Amino acid sequence: MATITFDTQQFIKTLQKGDFSEVQAKALSTAIKDVQRESELATKSDLGEMEQRIEVELIEWMAGLLIAQTALLVALFNLVGAPS
Repeated sequence: MATITFDTQQFIKTLQKGDFSEVQAKALSTAIKDVQRESELATKSDLGEMEQRIEVELIEWMAGLLIAQTALLVALFNLVGAPS
């Protein structure tokens, strides 16, 4: 996922230069960090990667089931005898 870097100390200094008190600047900085942490949204590339992984996993399962089914049929025919 895309990560946004956030320099809290620089942000606080910038707010203080704009007449925010230190307490206000730290509170706003903390609030922004919390929102960023909670809003880890998936990007289009994240969704594309997930779709590819699911597709590959599904194909692997289907191939495995096909091989298992074929093996069971061969074993069953050998047990019962081949149809004439």
